[in-house]
Amino acid sequence: MTFNHTFTTALVALRTNKIRSILTVLGIVIGITSIILIMSIGKGAENLIIGQISGMGAEAIVIRPGKEPSGPSDFADSLFSDSLKNKDIVALNKKSNVPYLVDIVPSVIISSSVSYQGETYRPSIFGWSAKFMSEVFDIYPEEGVLFDDIDIRQKASVVVIGAKVKEELFSGSDAIGKNIKIKGKNFRVVGVFPKRGQVAFFNVDEVVLLPYTSAQTYLLGIDYYHEIIVKAENVQAVDQTVKDIERTIRESHNIADSSKNDFYIQTQKGLVDQIGTIMGVLTAFLSMVVAISLIVGGIGVMNIMLVSVTERTKEIGLRKAIGATNKDIMNQFLLESVLLTVVGGIIGIIFGVVLSLGASIIMTKVLNTSWTFSFPVPAVLMGLGVAAFVGLVFGIYPARQASKKSPMEALRYE
Repeated sequence: MTFNHTFTTALVALRTNKIRSILTVLGIVIGITSIILIMSIGKGAENLIIGQISGMGAEAIVIRPGKEPSGPSDFADSLFSDSLKNKDIVALNKKSNVPYLVDIVPSVIISSSVSYQGETYRPSIFGWSAKFMSEVFDIYPEEGVLFDDIDIRQKASVVVIGAKVKEELFSGSDAIGKNIKIKGKNFRVVGVFPKRGQVAFFNVDEVVLLPYTSAQTYLLGIDYYHEIIVKAENVQAVDQTVKDIERTIRESHNIADSSKNDFYIQTQKGLVDQIGTIMGVLTAFLSMVVAISLIVGGIGVMNIMLVSVTERTKEIGLRKAIGATNKDIMNQFLLESVLLTVVGGIIGIIFGVVLSLGASIIMTKVLNTSWTFSFPVPAVLMGLGVAAFVGLVFGIYPARQASKKSPMEALRYE
């Protein structure tokens, strides 16, 4: 029997029992669809997170207090560490210590709600530099002005708020010059940011920004920072700047052994690599879990092929009687099995791509972010390969059973 004849015979056999063929490959379709969906959404999430992290620019370097986290619990320890203080800012600002540093700003995070005349809202509150944020993210007030370095030095009670904060507290009325309360302390609104949505690690629309000195003094009662952001002269100078920062802070903290550092440094590249690794591992793990359905689907294919062999016993006997060899019979049933799973794989790929595209559109609207659809080429190739492999592996046993049948016994089978 030629390959073309075997292929044609296999197609005819599958078309003869269309409903059964469709139900047989359902497990394969679900498995491949799930893998495509998971890998596409995983890549889209990775691109979104990396895009937001990279929002500060490749020249940004973040210094955080405490030891570098090695597990989820370590992040809390880092947040409450008090190792970064003003003396570190002074030391880093010396050109002789960090020659490629062009800007530096500390930051503190405040967990609280804000209120105005009975209206309460819980935004993201940062003690930071408004000028630094505006320059880095290219965000300037739609109404009012930014607070400046003089306000920071004088610990002024001023804030710049996001568009949603204004809407929640002032119901669309003018906010400039009004006083809002944070932890019982009055802060005068001097500026309102335009609607911008998610930028880097925060949502501009839900932000309340005030001088970090004011946040330390009036709201937190601390003399340390939650992080320090440094901007290097250019991308090429980042690695050297990181070395200079580490050496300078170690000298400031009297640390001789680098393993005892009470701070850690992150660059945008480092964060991007870290996020990529985490998302890759998570996607691979979920794909492996979903792949169990492919095994179930493969068992279903084997079961149906065994039923098919039994139903077509006379056909097998007749083919052998007119000259078909054991190899011809085995190839025919093996090809049927592979065709069945490959067709299921193709259907699964189509469903997976369509659902992934739909998911990206929904994510963009629901999360109000620029979620991009990612066509998972590796997943498509893997889906086709896995489908063919499943058909081959789970089709071997039924095909061998068919090829071993005696033509005389097969012809007498009722």
